[in-house]
Amino acid sequence: MQAGGASPAAAAGVMGAAVLIGATVIGLMNRFAPVDMLAIGPAGSRDLSRRIWLFIIAITLHNFPEGAAVGVSFGGGDLHQGLSTALGIGIQNMPEGLAVSAAMATLGYGRWPAFAAALASGLVEPVGGLIGASVVDLLPGALPWGLGLAAGAMIYVVTAEIIPETREKSKGEGSMIGLMIGLVGMMFLDIALG
Repeated sequence: MQAGGASPAAAAGVMGAAVLIGATVIGLMNRFAPVDMLAIGPAGSRDLSRRIWLFIIAITLHNFPEGAAVGVSFGGGDLHQGLSTALGIGIQNMPEGLAVSAAMATLGYGRWPAFAAALASGLVEPVGGLIGASVVDLLPGALPWGLGLAAGAMIYVVTAEIIPETREKSKGEGSMIGLMIGLVGMMFLDIALG
């Protein structure tokens, strides 16, 4: 048993399920949600605009459990662990904000709207932090699910939308399903077998 009470196989199963659910949710959003309504950008760039908005949405969604991780780290009572987690996540947030701003600039938005989008995508993190710190005693098992959901969402967006050749060569969703199952299988073996 691990410190959290779960065996390595159970922890790997939770993470694998969460990653698959996160990828499925973003995949369904990609297919059925009206993300195309956000497709504002230079003429003839509707597909590029849709991809960029999905990327921004995925970045924003994955910031929430990151904030929760910081909140849980502080909520656990260990100031050193909380500061380490906050510093690590804060450092990796800088290129994320730059990526959101650059994506908005690609669509033809000016500096201030691009800055505002980057800021807005990051503002969900303090909200996640407050919630994470508040529920650390109530639902300690929720954090792996949130982080796994966020990871699955980002993996889907990167492979399906940022690297579109993945789908073009396979003529459908088969490559995405295979990629996600393979990724989760390897992650499960790595976590469960150490």
